[in-house]
Parts: sequence; C-alpha cells; structure tokens
Amino acid sequence: QVQLVESGGGLVQAGGSLRLACTVSGSIFSINAMTWYRQAPGKRRELVAKITSGGSTNYADSVKGRFTISRDNAKNTVYLQMISLKPEDTAVYYCNADARAFDGWRVGDPHDYWGQGTQVTVSS
Repeated sequence: QVQLVESGGGLVQAGGSLRLACTVSGSIFSINAMTWYRQAPGKRRELVAKITSGGSTNYADSVKGRFTISRDNAKNTVYLQMISLKPEDTAVYYCNADARAFDGWRVGDPHDYWGQGTQVTVSS
C-alpha cells in the first residue's frame, strides 16, 4: 500500500505565503515525477507544478515566479512554496506521485498515486 499525506494548507491573506508538503509512504520501490494539482470550485483539476526525479521542473503559467516546487528524495517528500498568493489561487491542492511499489516480491508497474487534498484559501 502507498499513501500520500499532504499538509500545510490554510487561510491566508492576499500577498501572503504558504508552504505545502506531501510525504509518500508505504511499500515504495521508486518515485519518478511528483506533481501538485489544484481544483477550484466548479473548475477542472489543473497542473500547478511538476518535478522529476532528476529535479527538472515545470509550472503552470499562472504560478510562474510565485510558486517553487522542490523535493527531498531521502524523505520521499515534495514541497510547494507559494508566495504572493492571490484569491484566484484558492483551491484544493492535490499531490500526485508517479511511483512503483512492491507487490509481494515483485515490483509493480508505474502507477499514479494521489493524496487526499489540502485546502488553500486566499482572502482579498
């Protein structure tokens, strides 16, 4: 079993900062890309930021220059540092890990694992 647990969401005023964290635990063999998505009420889930196992990153245009994704491979944890937050950043933020897990004595195929989401609310 693989679990992703997010933390760090909350309520912040516009212009403020938050740092999200997501830790992967369980029978992990390897983790490739780790990605943050978000979903605002009435909108589709969208990619916010992605980081590969080698450290390459890409961001949604709407967050470039304000959000920074990083990861600690030793801790199986990905972070999202968010500054200069805007009301339009309000959403549930989800962590995703493209990972392979042990299945008994075998290593399973790559699979997308998701966290439960953490609410970020930015007030104007």
